[in-house]
Amino acid sequence: MSKKKVVYYNVDDTLDFENQLLKEWGVDDIELIEFKNGEDRDKPEAFLEATKDADGIVVEFFDVNASVIEKMDKCKIVALQAIGYSNVDIDAATEKGMAVTNSPGFCTPEVAVHTVGLIIDLARKITFLDRTVREGEWNPHLCGPMVKRLAGQTVGLVFFGSIPKYMIPILKAMEMKVTCWAPTKTAEYLAEFGVEKVETLEQLLKESDFVSLHCPLVMKETPGRPSTYHIIGEKELKMMKPSAYLINTARGQVIDEAALVKALKEGWIRGAGVDVIEDEATEKSELFGLDNVICTPHAAFVSVEAFEDARIIALRQLVELLHDNKVPENLVNKAVADKLL
Repeated sequence: MSKKKVVYYNVDDTLDFENQLLKEWGVDDIELIEFKNGEDRDKPEAFLEATKDADGIVVEFFDVNASVIEKMDKCKIVALQAIGYSNVDIDAATEKGMAVTNSPGFCTPEVAVHTVGLIIDLARKITFLDRTVREGEWNPHLCGPMVKRLAGQTVGLVFFGSIPKYMIPILKAMEMKVTCWAPTKTAEYLAEFGVEKVETLEQLLKESDFVSLHCPLVMKETPGRPSTYHIIGEKELKMMKPSAYLINTARGQVIDEAALVKALKEGWIRGAGVDVIEDEATEKSELFGLDNVICTPHAAFVSVEAFEDARIIALRQLVELLHDNKVPENLVNKAVADKLL
């Protein structure tokens, strides 16, 4: 029996966990191949050489763009161990008849708690005070008169998926008001979670004490799916309260970072908490030098359980298509569904 080949391209860790899962699931017609090539990992020719015989591919950060997809004649599925899929050209994959799947929900509790943690940290000046103590200053009043009780303050959510849903009980326990701008969600649906719907992003920005971003990165606008690239820019930042905070645990490019730096330096808003930056390739940002910013290194998703869940979900998509001959549950490009089987 010839086995379907799945290449894990420069994915962290070994494949012992995945191979054990296949054994437990009784899947013996899929061979997992681990490929790591160090310095050449981002070169298209290296990727194509490594995956030329693959029926399926698992990638993390490699840019599977249109020019690469055009040369991928055997691959039936690209499975991502992540929620976002901006590193894959969905239109090109669809045209090629190739499935793209993601792993929604694998880190919902982690990102939700991390986001609430940033809200609390900004409000209570925890990181700021920690810095002052380490610099030799023991003064509880350095955080100034701007510290306000969280109860009664408004958290405005941009979009409403699994992460905001997980946050709601925590925010409500702190007696915070929660509003949301989510064009695809009805007021009735949001009300089921105790959330008030606002009709425009402008209204949310003007009324919120904390604005928390939970939108995917969509680079190109398509019918029914607006672009979210730089959804928060100079115009939007100027709409916010001078006392407000911006939280981003989504994707760095949903914010115009140059505009955010300007806003923070000139006092358009009070502060920001970010787990993502616009240029994560170089790992550099002007935000790092600002005292009114808390930065974490794209770590909101991290936990032992989240890593395992991401791996399980991605592998399950591969098994559903290559072994079960079914349309994968987490198919991103649904237009390709009738071409897969």
